[in-house]
Amino acid sequence: MSLNSITVLGSTGSIGQNTLDVVSRHPDRYRVYALTANTDVDALEQQCRQWQPRYAVMNHDDSAQQLSERLHSHGLDTQVLSGIDGLKQVASDAGVNTVVAGIVGAAGLLPTLAAAEAGKRILLANKEALVMSGQLFMDTVRDNGAVLLPVDSEHNAIFQCMPQQHETTEGSGVNRILLTASGGPFRTTALETFADITPEQAVSHPNWVMGQKISVDSATMMNKGLEVIEAHWLFNVAPEIIEVVIHPQSIIHSMVSYTDGSILAQMGNPDMRTPIAHCLAWPERIESGV
Repeated sequence: MSLNSITVLGSTGSIGQNTLDVVSRHPDRYRVYALTANTDVDALEQQCRQWQPRYAVMNHDDSAQQLSERLHSHGLDTQVLSGIDGLKQVASDAGVNTVVAGIVGAAGLLPTLAAAEAGKRILLANKEALVMSGQLFMDTVRDNGAVLLPVDSEHNAIFQCMPQQHETTEGSGVNRILLTASGGPFRTTALETFADITPEQAVSHPNWVMGQKISVDSATMMNKGLEVIEAHWLFNVAPEIIEVVIHPQSIIHSMVSYTDGSILAQMGNPDMRTPIAHCLAWPERIESGV
């Protein structure tokens, strides 16, 4: 079996760390080609020493220089790049099969778009890429033969419950997308106390271990609005058939309703390694550690 060569965009974040955890369980299937981080030199150094990728990318030149010196002192020949050009290079390089798009926010758009232009297999955890440039992004994926697989737990669940033989929902019998939401840490909190909420409370999700931005977005429910937009573009469905359902336990990750009365649901523990493993191996299945 030839090794699947992976670039992890945002490898020091929650998605990146979970991806590397899954990859570590299958050394016969995957090799890490490139790792990237924003400013955390210490964390990326440790990952590079463990995985010895061909490339590492830091967001700024000074961080890249610092990382390069550290890796060189340990005898590692990982090439360190910097900035958006470095990110785009490791996302589109001919040596890469799969790109895990785990950079948070707008910063993830350009390297993920570069991966689409290069026809890569993209594991999309960066929902902002679709929120900001949905039509452009989906057209780029289609026109360049890229494979787009959703890592967000809700969208991965929908993907698993959709009829795979249909390119769109037209003629598939799908009549509703049921997008679940935990409600976040403040679902039952009295409105009059919201002014006293602390940042520490806002990033303490009751079910999921996530990065700070997505945790805050979940606490405000803004994240679910972004996910409705993401689902619209990913599955080519009208917004009016996407329904958000509060499910505090986060066991059912989303559902798809059909015209014959069937509702298909994907269930599992609230652990991001499940959708990551599903996308890494799709259409096969591998052990995830969950």
